[in-house]
Amino acid sequence: MPTRLRLLILSVSLLSVAAIARAGTLTGIEAMTSTVMQQKQSSFSGIAVRARLHPDRLIKEVEIMPSIEYWRNSSTVPPYNIRATRKDATLAVDARYSFHYRSMEPYVGAGYGIHFLSSRVNAPTLGLSEATNSVIKGGLGALAGVSFVMTPRLDNFLELKYHHIPDYRQLKINWELAIKL
Repeated sequence: MPTRLRLLILSVSLLSVAAIARAGTLTGIEAMTSTVMQQKQSSFSGIAVRARLHPDRLIKEVEIMPSIEYWRNSSTVPPYNIRATRKDATLAVDARYSFHYRSMEPYVGAGYGIHFLSSRVNAPTLGLSEATNSVIKGGLGALAGVSFVMTPRLDNFLELKYHHIPDYRQLKINWELAIKL
């Protein structure tokens, strides 16, 4: 991904978080790792960071969560000198409804993300040298999970998140650590 595009993505994401933060109170920061399963691909790992915001006009159980997600998968087939790399950098915003059940806090949510997808293949023995393809696609998302309180300011989460991106559907199993502010 070109440096200018990376800077643009970073700038837009920071401005988005700042604009959303003005509309409510920042209640937490979450960091997560993902096992990503993309349509027609094997599973691989990703990372993400998201903020938890509670706008004053919403009910207590609802939070707005802007996020930045990233994964990269590469494969090499040495006997044929083939290298392939796929990437997805995502800017998303989700709304989550949480409720208390015994010592856990289950939640459900939905949102929308803009995915910056790119693929690169280098297979000179097959006559394909450094072929690339990049596309930007929007997609709806759905999530469900459960939060476990570790300390008064620290939570642990397990989450299932689905991104419905045309031709690139993704299912993620997320493990998260959240710091409550």
